[in-house]
Amino acid sequence: MTSSITPPGPPTGGGAWSLSAWSLRTQLVVALVGLVAVVCAVVGTATVVALRQLQLSQLDAQLVASAERAPFAGDAFRFRSFQQPPQDPNQRGGEGQDRELGRCPTSTVEEEAAASGIGFLLAPGQAPGTLAARTADGSVMAAAALVGFCPTTVSSADAAALADVAGDGVPRTVHVGSLGTYRVVGVTAGSEDGVLVTGVPLAGLEGTQRRLVAVELAVAVLAMVLAGLAAAVVVRRSLRPLQRVAATASQVSGMPLDRGEVDLAVRVPARDTDRRTEVGQVGAALNTLLTRVGSALSARHASELQVRQFVADASHELRTPLASIRGYAELVNRDPAALPPDAAHALGRVESEAKRMTGLVEDLLLLARLDAGRPLETAVVDLTRLLLDAVSDASAVGRDHTWRLDLPDEPVEVIGDAARLQQVVVNLLANARTHTPPGTTVTAGLATTTPGRVVLSVLDDGPGIPVELLPHVFDRFTRGDGSRSRAAGSSGLGLSIVQAIVASSGGSVDVTSRPGQTAFLVTLPVVSV
Repeated sequence: MTSSITPPGPPTGGGAWSLSAWSLRTQLVVALVGLVAVVCAVVGTATVVALRQLQLSQLDAQLVASAERAPFAGDAFRFRSFQQPPQDPNQRGGEGQDRELGRCPTSTVEEEAAASGIGFLLAPGQAPGTLAARTADGSVMAAAALVGFCPTTVSSADAAALADVAGDGVPRTVHVGSLGTYRVVGVTAGSEDGVLVTGVPLAGLEGTQRRLVAVELAVAVLAMVLAGLAAAVVVRRSLRPLQRVAATASQVSGMPLDRGEVDLAVRVPARDTDRRTEVGQVGAALNTLLTRVGSALSARHASELQVRQFVADASHELRTPLASIRGYAELVNRDPAALPPDAAHALGRVESEAKRMTGLVEDLLLLARLDAGRPLETAVVDLTRLLLDAVSDASAVGRDHTWRLDLPDEPVEVIGDAARLQQVVVNLLANARTHTPPGTTVTAGLATTTPGRVVLSVLDDGPGIPVELLPHVFDRFTRGDGSRSRAAGSSGLGLSIVQAIVASSGGSVDVTSRPGQTAFLVTLPVVSV
């Protein structure tokens, strides 16, 4: 099992339709298309309103002209009859031909219109659909409309809408039942004649407006599509420098910056660092940041090299005096009976602490060499045999623990340094023995479930690693608390050495822990067959 980094999920502040979830390119294109839509809506609305006002003005002028013919109502029918020449029945083309020529046969409706005071409806020049009515005391006395060029009586239900039209000469809009919407004007015909109402239909005006709205919608949709395509091309070209800046930042973020010497030679291209543009300002700022970070990393690396060199030199220099101390202590302690009891005890403590300090110095020297990148020996190592020997030695030392093996049927071989890999196994087993109480079961095993990799595991059913300590178990000089007491003593470098050796061998190490189960998992490359 290897550790993995889970990429951050999408922001929780909004769903897929949230504006914050859109890319900058999408936001710009949508904003531009929306702006075009708003402009089209404003211009279209203004055009429709202006056209309606213009048409209403023209219609009102036509309406007033029709109403002005009312004084000739008394002579309208006679004028119409005089204007129509006698027709030969043999030459008459029928009612359809009469309507087509603008003439209608004399009818009762015409006579009634002339007699009712709305004969001006029959005067020449009246447009088809024109309506005329005479009202008195809130009731309609007579009402007729031109259907084509022939008058037709308006029903009482439809004419009722004209009863309240005032004779003030002001045009107004009225819905006349089944005839539709009319623009009407009323003029006072006299104290006894009541109000003469003249109306012209708004159907033509409304049809023109509907056609205009349809054309504007089509033009607006086409404009938004073209604007969207143009915006996508322009925004794509404009954001290319920003994409190059992002590519530079991504390249730097993929570099290993946490250890070793870091060469931050990557920079934003000069063409994308023009401070006169917003993207250029970002590119220039990123280059400045990379320069300063590179300087800081170089200073950190130099400081680390000094510390490592000091540790290596100090460890190397301490080996000789420590060996001398151990040698003299062993020499004096050859005959314990010749020494007073207190002196013999003190000498034993000196020898014990000298051995412990020698181990600590050796560990520090090994870590310094691994940190310096000194390569390990590479050879084929039988990991199965190495694990068998290490568990055998651990069971001899830790008799108060239960030791188990979980090995595959076939031997497992890896590429690495046999001595260092043995140190990895020994340190993991010693860690399990040292930091768990007696009676704990420790299981060492190998698994080759992943092709080309082998997982070496050391499991124990002890109390587990404290949660606050778990992220730092591989840090140097990290020691457990009372729940994983170091009864046999610990330098705090064992797991750090494990991690350093495994990393130098091309592998990885991970740990999981909870009460009753702690697992150290070392992944190494196996020998390819």
